Amino acid sequence: MNLMMYSSYTIMVLMFIMLLMMKTLSKKSMNDTQKSSPFECGFNPMSYSRIPFSIHFFLIAVIFLIFDIEIIMIMPMILTMKSAMTIKWMITSWLFLMILILGLYHEWNSGIMKWTS
Repeated sequence: MNLMMYSSYTIMVLMFIMLLMMKTLSKKSMNDTQKSSPFECGFNPMSYSRIPFSIHFFLIAVIFLIFDIEIIMIMPMILTMKSAMTIKWMITSWLFLMILILGLYHEWNSGIMKWTS
């Protein structure tokens, strides 16, 4: 019993020593200031903070979020089709889809949907 306990403690100590050795050997010896600085969306955080930001990128991100919310809203509509009252379900679904289509039409006419300008 003592021999088993002694061997298990020996193995634990050896594993701890190996862990410390691996940690010290895998450390990078040079700290680069560029690599240790935070990465902010491709912008240099040390430069002037009022860099002109592309509004086109922002609008595309907002449109993406709107379409994600659209999918979240449409999925339950499809799943509740059998259990809901048919007329109310159809009116609600039709109204929701028409609002989305009109919004898409407005975005298209405004030129927001052009990926390059």
